[in-house]
Amino acid sequence: MYYLGIDLGSSSVKIALVERSSGKNIGVVQEPEEEMSMYALQKGWAEQKPEDWWDFVCKGIKKIKKTHNVAEKDIVGIGIAYQMHGLVIVDEKGEPLRKSIIWCDSRAVEIGNKAYQEIGELACDENLLNSPSNFTASKLGWVKEHEPEIFKQVSKFMLPGDYLAYRFSNAINTTISGLSEGIFWDFKKDAISEDILNHFQIPQNLVPEVVDTFGNQGKVSAKGAEESGLLEGTPILYRAGDQPNNALSLNVFHPGEVAATGGTSGVVYAITNNLSVKESSRVNNFAHVNYQKNIAKNIGKLLCINGAGIQYRWLLNNLAVTSYEEMNMLASEIEIGSDGVCLIPFGNGAERMLLNQDIGTRIVNLNLNRHSKAHICRAALEGIAFSFIYGIELMKSDGIEAKVIRAGNDNLFRSEIFANTIATLIQQEIEIYNTTGAVGAARACTIASNGYDTFSSFMKNDHVMTYMPFKDREQYQKAYNDWKKELGLIINK
Repeated sequence: MYYLGIDLGSSSVKIALVERSSGKNIGVVQEPEEEMSMYALQKGWAEQKPEDWWDFVCKGIKKIKKTHNVAEKDIVGIGIAYQMHGLVIVDEKGEPLRKSIIWCDSRAVEIGNKAYQEIGELACDENLLNSPSNFTASKLGWVKEHEPEIFKQVSKFMLPGDYLAYRFSNAINTTISGLSEGIFWDFKKDAISEDILNHFQIPQNLVPEVVDTFGNQGKVSAKGAEESGLLEGTPILYRAGDQPNNALSLNVFHPGEVAATGGTSGVVYAITNNLSVKESSRVNNFAHVNYQKNIAKNIGKLLCINGAGIQYRWLLNNLAVTSYEEMNMLASEIEIGSDGVCLIPFGNGAERMLLNQDIGTRIVNLNLNRHSKAHICRAALEGIAFSFIYGIELMKSDGIEAKVIRAGNDNLFRSEIFANTIATLIQQEIEIYNTTGAVGAARACTIASNGYDTFSSFMKNDHVMTYMPFKDREQYQKAYNDWKKELGLIINK
């Protein structure tokens, strides 16, 4: 018997199969094999068709069943992870009224900033633990303001994962974790935020029913079974946004535990049970997957760094190199500090941790007589690592003290220079695990019936290695201080 995990990203959908009894990863497939379409009718916009997500989910399920010769009766639970902060709106028949406004769409920034001021910064910080910013509630506010005829037809709003669950089950519901990522949750009152609904004039009946993160959230309907290839009655047992789910996948549940991701963008996601916030304009706070009303107020503090792996990929595409391995080898030939070359890696749009400044990528102190592409490769790895350190320092000022840091065995964390730089500067071990979001979502299906200990046992064979901090951090600290000085000159000019 197997659990099925779905990870809906903005570029593709990944589907995983794991054994129910052992949590063993049987396989993962991706649909489409290239990238999903994204629509940008205006600068700063990013939309996708929810129907496309469902189409690729169905194709992926059929592909993984065929690849591993698994019958629909053998799949006994579904777990769903999904791109956070997106907005799906449907009419009374459940049909999408427009394309989804997804996480990287920036049209609602000013609407969210206005809400922060009019609701009150203190009220937002203390109750929502966030500025409404560019999150789902602000996007729904944008629709109400700019597309009033569409808004009049809205029966329910959903997050992307809620939409997938709806297509499986024909039931519309959401979770506390999901509502919090949309900035609809009042953490002080442990209820849907009246301040947000009142400010944006969103009727209460547009909010979906709230179900538990773990447990039976609905069952595959006859139509869902016909379209997906799963058995009618198969339960949906788990749902969460991609970053809380990534933390879950790395067994990060308790205060002091931290999950890190070094993909196209970088993420540091730390667990705390402290509801106070100091950096709500730079660091976001969401209900973690194991948040429980009046019982366990576990908060995931999320720091996102837009300019991370995309910087290294840009170098791969534009330097005379053939692979990341070659770039890592070139970088290893250069001493710590890259002989003074500093790379500021923020070329992927406005950075929230820099108070939404868009400063771009900068390469400074480059000497055309001394420096080569090897120096640039090293400076890039160090610069991206330093941006993580800069973010971790912000999180420390917000009350986070890391006890355990875990990361997946992919992307930037495959680089010893990158991982050792972070580990040494924070003097903290970094544990690397071979798991993915889709596998984590599948394994999470066991939690409702068998508990967290069983889930944790599934990871016993996933540990790949641990990066140990070097005792001598002097050169690393000097290089970081030089980098931070250059950053300060840019952001304070």
